[in-house]
Amino acid sequence: MTQIPEARIENGSQRPFWSVMIPTYNPRRDYLEQALSSVLSQDPGQDRMQIEVVDDCSPEVDVAGLVRSIAGDRVATSMNAANLGLAGNWNACISRAHGTWVHILHQDDFILPEFYRRVEQVAASHPEVGLIATRSFLVDKDGVISGITSRVRELEGGGRDASAFYYNTPFPCPGVVVRRSFYQEHGGFRPDLTYALDCEMWARVISLSGGIVIPDILASYRTSMVHESKRLVRNTGALQDLTRLRAIFAARYQDFDAEKMRRNICGMAIMYAELFKRAGDLEAASNNLRFWETNAPVKQRLRHFLGSVVRRAVRIEQ
Repeated sequence: MTQIPEARIENGSQRPFWSVMIPTYNPRRDYLEQALSSVLSQDPGQDRMQIEVVDDCSPEVDVAGLVRSIAGDRVATSMNAANLGLAGNWNACISRAHGTWVHILHQDDFILPEFYRRVEQVAASHPEVGLIATRSFLVDKDGVISGITSRVRELEGGGRDASAFYYNTPFPCPGVVVRRSFYQEHGGFRPDLTYALDCEMWARVISLSGGIVIPDILASYRTSMVHESKRLVRNTGALQDLTRLRAIFAARYQDFDAEKMRRNICGMAIMYAELFKRAGDLEAASNNLRFWETNAPVKQRLRHFLGSVVRRAVRIEQ
């Protein structure tokens, strides 16, 4: 587990309530501007909110210059000494944060009005929790709403039940804030995960320190900008990542059904194989089919075989 150092507070400085940390890599100006503007419109001042963009050595964009052109001197910038990758940059964000609550807001996501005020109200009324989350709009590349994350009713009153995360991730990063003290005590994001690192972290925080989910929609998650996720799906890296998460959860949670998750993962593999085949991406289809053939349980393979036989028979009759 990645260790997180104690927060750096200069002598005489007051610890801000918020650390809004924005990890970037070759950001688009319009998306980063929207992300920053959504934060700055709710800015309570430097004594209450740290805002910093952490650049993971972008080769194509002058991130510091871009941020200055958008936000002047209000938003700090820093750059990693080397490219750290997804988990590494998120952990760099946490290490540089010195507020009580850390909000990792991705460069292409944004928050809605009242986000920080509502979350701060909940933090005051639930001082026992280590995580607070809100629901999010799912938006496309143009910001058009395509969906809404579902409610997590079992956590709307607070609690330590992480079962909502066993087989999916019910809320994305822009709607989540975590106490920095939790990261310092229990470590940062796991570098051995990529596709599922947020799911593992939110489950870990909730099970160890408690969490609460606000049913209001106060953030927006851009679903069209997951290029790394698309690559991981093509080469089965996402499925392998979920398989690692399965092993982690099996060792950690007694009520976790490892076989159920195995079936879910293999179901995703055959679904991706068929989707890529229809799209003409035969290499990606072959990758996912090979994963399914290697990992699918016998009963699942038999059901798929019988289903394909029935579908072929129906097509012949038609």
